Amino acid sequence: MDFQKALATIAAHIEENDRRYALVGALALAAYGHPRATLDLDLVVELESQDEIIAFMDSLGFETLYQSAGYSNHLHRDASIGRVDFVYIKGETSKKLFSAATRVPGPGGLMVPVPKPEHLAAMKVLAMKNDPTRTFQDLADIRILLKLPGVDREEIRHYFEKHGLRERFDDLERSL
Repeated sequence: MDFQKALATIAAHIEENDRRYALVGALALAAYGHPRATLDLDLVVELESQDEIIAFMDSLGFETLYQSAGYSNHLHRDASIGRVDFVYIKGETSKKLFSAATRVPGPGGLMVPVPKPEHLAAMKVLAMKNDPTRTFQDLADIRILLKLPGVDREEIRHYFEKHGLRERFDDLERSL
């Protein structure tokens, strides 16, 4: 997948419509200096933009594989264009995440907003709660985030507690 091309195209559309977005998933970890293999582009966007984003993805030739209030997944028939997944957020969560995001070099050096590490961890904790099959990969990613300089471990611990996964956080803490 040409991550730079896909991200530049989608980001331009989102910005032209005065919407906010941020890079999440494996490419966000790479932006923090910890690359890992991935086959898709993951973005977090405002819920209010869901309909226009899905229509835009359709116009680019993507097939919408799944859509709910919180997520949509899109696959292009051309494998070099690949798959793009969106996480939709609103309200206070949106305000907090986007106000704390910083622009960093992403794929191909493209400057992109990335949530602060604590917010990336919060998204991964929620993903583990909703889909326990993701636990081992998400814990490995959170472990990387916990090791970043200046990260607020107490904030991350709070997200684990909020979702009934405090024991998982304690396991991570012991492994550091």
